[in-house]
Amino acid sequence: MPFADHSDALERAYRDLSANYRGMDVDIYEICKEKRQTEPVMKGDFMRWLKVPTHADVRQKFETFAVFKYEDNRKVLADAKTFTSGFIRDGLGSFFGGDGLIILAMDGEEHKKTRSLLQPVFMPANVNKFKAEMDRCAREDFLNHIVDDKKANLMNFGLYYPVRIIYQLMGFPQEATGKFYDYAAMGLKILAGQKLDPAEAEKAREEANAVSGGLLDLVVDQVAQRRAEGSDNNDLISQLVRAAHEGEQLTDHEIATFLRSLVAAGGETTSRTFSSTMTLLLQRPELLDRARNERSLIPAIINEAIRFEPVATVKVRQAAVDTEIGGVKIPAGSMVQCIVASANRDEAVMERPDEFDPDRKTPMSFTFGFGPHMCIGQFIAKLELEAAINAVFDLLPNIRLDPDKPAPEIKGGHLRGAGDVYVIWD
Repeated sequence: MPFADHSDALERAYRDLSANYRGMDVDIYEICKEKRQTEPVMKGDFMRWLKVPTHADVRQKFETFAVFKYEDNRKVLADAKTFTSGFIRDGLGSFFGGDGLIILAMDGEEHKKTRSLLQPVFMPANVNKFKAEMDRCAREDFLNHIVDDKKANLMNFGLYYPVRIIYQLMGFPQEATGKFYDYAAMGLKILAGQKLDPAEAEKAREEANAVSGGLLDLVVDQVAQRRAEGSDNNDLISQLVRAAHEGEQLTDHEIATFLRSLVAAGGETTSRTFSSTMTLLLQRPELLDRARNERSLIPAIINEAIRFEPVATVKVRQAAVDTEIGGVKIPAGSMVQCIVASANRDEAVMERPDEFDPDRKTPMSFTFGFGPHMCIGQFIAKLELEAAINAVFDLLPNIRLDPDKPAPEIKGGHLRGAGDVYVIWD
């Protein structure tokens, strides 16, 4: 491990989370291709068949359907009135302190109000202000320390860098850097609480809520401190304290609850996407060389990697009324699994969907969601990834796969990514 401030707890939590959502070792894309052709709207719990949990409560007994085609995914994700998200309060939301108060679980006016207050802080015009710090962190805090080693597991950078960034952007004190990773490990333990077995899930819920309460207290202290100081700084917490929309402001509890979920998921999704993006490039030396010499291509590479290997293969909604998808009747209360990994490779809307091609012009992928619940942190994640890849190219010349180590493999039935990415350079 090349970095002195590493955390065994974070590495263990990341491995446990990956194992929890890995599921069966099958080619999910081949299965989805067959489903698009033979059963585009499937009655049954596809994700449970893959042996992975979703955001839904494992104790629920509602009928479940899965949709595999692009247009059907789009229809469900765009229509938040017909296909709601409140069920997440009793599923993943129940691991966040018991009240389920996370933006993923909000519907209607509650979601609209909260999103309107949060969104301006996470738009590109504001997020781009953090680019210089992302660049500095990637180079000075991490990669400069391993340049002379000539070999590394890139995930020793990819796991820690996004965590460091998100805490710095939130405005946690620099002297607490060593604790960032332990806080992140707490967040990952919450995310890993979802279990297919109800008995295991209940035990995990108790443990996760204990961790979640501790994490919330940490964030509440930071929010209260910013408000007391006048919140004049540019960090995310200060900006959220100042945020206002139509005369409304977020309460300290609302800010802290949102940031607790960002602590849990903000770094992990970027780590996983970094692992997939670098794996896809390293497997294609010609494209790797082109990207190194044509840096303007990097944003397109990131977007194509997000389409080609989504960090999460599914988004789940619940039918609020009797409805229909692709000619199949969906009763009110049914769970609908949008298999975005399938939609992102639907041959009906794109050519050569199983080829990794950053030059392609395709419809928007659904990796970051679609419609009212589109991921609010996606611009931060993409900017972090761009800074990380540029730093790798600048500081690790002629980077390539290490022939003496196992080649990276992107795996996972629900959460996808490569566990290790071993490389050498000149």
